[in-house]
Amino acid sequence: MNPRALTPVLRVVNHCLHLLVAGLLALAAARAVHGGGPDAPRAVLAALAAGAVYAAGPLTPAVGRRRAATVLWLASLGAAWLALLAVSRDGVWLAFPLYFVQLHLLPRRAGLAAVLATALAAAGGFALHQGTLEAAVFIGPVLGAAVATATVLGYQALYRESEQRRRLIDELRAARADLAAADHAAGVLAERERLAREIHDTLAQGLSSIQLLLRAAERALPADPAAAERHVRVAREAAQDNLAEARRFVRELAPPVLDGLPLAAALERLCTTSADRYGLPVHFTLSGSPAPLPGPFEPALVRVAQSALANAAQHAGARQVEVTLSYMGAEVALDVVDDGSGFDPAAVADRSHGNDGGGGFGLAAMRHRVQALGGSLTVESAPGQGTAVAAQLPLPAPAAQRGATAPAEPVDRGVPAAREAQEERV
Repeated sequence: MNPRALTPVLRVVNHCLHLLVAGLLALAAARAVHGGGPDAPRAVLAALAAGAVYAAGPLTPAVGRRRAATVLWLASLGAAWLALLAVSRDGVWLAFPLYFVQLHLLPRRAGLAAVLATALAAAGGFALHQGTLEAAVFIGPVLGAAVATATVLGYQALYRESEQRRRLIDELRAARADLAAADHAAGVLAERERLAREIHDTLAQGLSSIQLLLRAAERALPADPAAAERHVRVAREAAQDNLAEARRFVRELAPPVLDGLPLAAALERLCTTSADRYGLPVHFTLSGSPAPLPGPFEPALVRVAQSALANAAQHAGARQVEVTLSYMGAEVALDVVDDGSGFDPAAVADRSHGNDGGGGFGLAAMRHRVQALGGSLTVESAPGQGTAVAAQLPLPAPAAQRGATAPAEPVDRGVPAAREAQEERV
């Protein structure tokens, strides 16, 4: 029998089958010798021949793998068994293990036909030895054939079901591995996007302001050394802030502007440093009663304010900027309004996937950052009318219930529209 086709359970059954065949052949030979009849020598020789033929099957690699070799071996084994049955009625017991061998090695239909033929041969041989043909002669072989058939077919059905489950489990494991790989890839992409936003909102903005300050110092020389020195001093402070940002960014901590400060104080400090850096008035207003915010909210609002202030100073040519933080019960809002050159938001939307080599990442970064926290970002602007950027984040229910906030002072939205174009240019 094909050892490759055997499961551990079937391998044990196979060994038991070998022992059963050997025991039945030994029993037939022993009973022939003990009976001492004239057919005793032939019975012993037939038992030995049947045992030799049977032993040749497991030792022959082709048996169980090639149909021709398997059929030849089964035919030889059947002939040896018939020879034993012809000289000893004890050979009838060997039919039972033969049923299992035939059902295991042959296709289902051929195996059932072989079992039926073996059962009839066993009944006929036993009837010849008994000298009578009765119904009881057929009961033993037929009952044995039925038991063997039910056992083998039942095991095969269970094996097929087990194989189907195993394949299903393998498919589920492969699918889980694919999902894990996809989640990992998505996580890598999301982390890259987050890092890009962080770099844009911190290092890129800071380096851009340093470049502007150094250009201003260059233009002031040699006519106005004092102004040039002031620009260089502010540029040096910006470089120090940028270095602090880079170090904290590497350690994946909150923005340095939040160190030990509540959100309102951090925004006020940001307005002060931006006014010194860009040389334009930046006024901060707090409206309502401050309420506790979830961890990611405060860094997100600081980043939005940083990006909006940088755009107002570097691209809009603003003369002043108003920054308002409003706690309004169910939400917190940040408004950044400037009186700069403004732009056409509809025209910028057409270029939202990159222009001026900057990739338009500023506005996209602000919007993505706010929307990722369940909030919204609106921009109003028009050419020559300045720009208003508003970010709203919903407060959690407990915070909303705790916060009996004062009504927010209305921000002048007569300055239409979006920071989008300026962010696209950054």
